[in-house]
Amino acid sequence: MLMLDAAQMLDQLSFSAMVDELAAMHREPIGLVDELMMDSTDADGNLSHFFIRTGWQPEKAVGAKVITVFPRNNIEARWPSIQAIYVLFEGKHGTPVACLDGTALTWIKTATDSALGSKLLSRNDVDSLLMIGAGQMAPHLVAAHLEVRPSISRVRVWNRTADKAERLCEALADRFPKVEFAPIGEIEAGVRDADLICSAIGRKDPVLRGEWLKPGAHVDLVGAFTPEMREADDECLRRGCLFVDARETTIHHIGELMIPLASGAIRESDVLASLSDLCQGQHPGRTDDDEITLFKNGGGGHLDLMCARIIHARRQAR
Repeated sequence: MLMLDAAQMLDQLSFSAMVDELAAMHREPIGLVDELMMDSTDADGNLSHFFIRTGWQPEKAVGAKVITVFPRNNIEARWPSIQAIYVLFEGKHGTPVACLDGTALTWIKTATDSALGSKLLSRNDVDSLLMIGAGQMAPHLVAAHLEVRPSISRVRVWNRTADKAERLCEALADRFPKVEFAPIGEIEAGVRDADLICSAIGRKDPVLRGEWLKPGAHVDLVGAFTPEMREADDECLRRGCLFVDARETTIHHIGELMIPLASGAIRESDVLASLSDLCQGQHPGRTDDDEITLFKNGGGGHLDLMCARIIHARRQAR
């Protein structure tokens, strides 16, 4: 059985190639089950999370990821807040073929998911990107968006602690010397200027207001993953054309959609399409340059499985 650590998985990683292969896999049938257990273990009352996410593509592969999310690790700074392991099985006989670093897989899966959403929904000529949040996911999200939208020349980063935003900008500037990176102090100004907004912070109170969005903007919502979390207010969802990576893991599972659905701010029919719908040509996606598009990246075991298959196949080919 192949054992893949984070360094092996991230070595020579091409998000643009990952996006193309992920789009092709969305045209295949797949089954998925997500289970979430929560336990208040933090002295300050913060919830830690334990996930089991599975996916099955008949006759091709089956896999499961076991994940812990311990927010207090961000404070103690000795361990990542998200840690995981992934086991991949081949699909004909159920034989385990690989064990992957689940934390690195989460970074890759999440960034590739968002980048595919952008490739299908954002304008081809987007020039400016706002990254909200400077945590572990942020550099991978920015890199993936830059790969699928090479027209981006300016990236702004907002974070609750300004020094983290500054450090992220410095690291990304070394990696992408042709792009201008700068931290910002106010979200509103950044949103009003951005063609593409990527938000990856775990919040219960929205940080994005719909009145700030300019015509033609694309919003990539990543951070919310529980029924209590959301990053965008009702006006964002009302103004934007709504898309999700998978209906099964978002509409009735994540506060980003559950809360405005419960209040009547939006209807389930306002969610126009999933990635599978878009990749299979069942919905055209963006219809004009002034349209505002919102994509909810909910994750899910099917995406872990698809990306694990791609990474495993590449390592075997080497």
